Amino acid sequence: MSQLRTFLAGATTMAAALAAIVTLTGAKGPARHETFDEITVGRINIVEPDGTKRIIVSNKAQFPGDFLQGKEGARPDRRSFAGMLFINEEGTENGGLIQKGSIGPDGKISSGLSLTFDRFRQDQALQLMNNDSAEHQMTGIKINDVPYYGLASLEDGQRFREESRKLPEAERRAYWDKLADGGRLMQNRIWLGNTAGKASSLQLKDAQGRVRMMLLVSADGKAEIQMLDEQGKVTKSITPGS
Repeated sequence: MSQLRTFLAGATTMAAALAAIVTLTGAKGPARHETFDEITVGRINIVEPDGTKRIIVSNKAQFPGDFLQGKEGARPDRRSFAGMLFINEEGTENGGLIQKGSIGPDGKISSGLSLTFDRFRQDQALQLMNNDSAEHQMTGIKINDVPYYGLASLEDGQRFREESRKLPEAERRAYWDKLADGGRLMQNRIWLGNTAGKASSLQLKDAQGRVRMMLLVSADGKAEIQMLDEQGKVTKSITPGS
């Protein structure tokens, strides 16, 4: 009888150990549906059945890098943010939400929030943003022309910057102008937000990112519509009294 009790105790211990292994290793079993009133975590990965990450919600300590076709790249510049990343079916980053806000040892504010949507295998086509400090506060919506990834990839953008730094300063503007004329650079086309002078502004830009029309309301309430040439000179201005 004592041998039977010993056997049963050992079997129970082994069953418990196997159950723990199944739980820890994520062995597949029947789908489980749990309900929680509250959950506290550092990071959540939403994945497809094949393991492809689709949405990541994370604190700043565990915030991921960027993703391109299933491979994660290092992004140390994101380590001060918490937020969420969107990732498409092939495992490429598709936009996201990042946010931070703190006061440093020097007493200065460092605060910002950005919600972005990317073009396929490319960068930000749409951005809703807010940057805040004691010196300025900028809030706005940016709509960008972003090159097709087959014409200029994210890796090309890094290469363009490296090549530019190798050129004499006098040649850099011509280098970037040539890339812009070829449609290989991201260009901001629309900006809607405030300005450094506390005005509100809608800026409409050409394919090279030059402001060609601007709707302004100044801090003291004066309204104006401006038309600008390629050099940024106002060629016509419409005000309530004109």
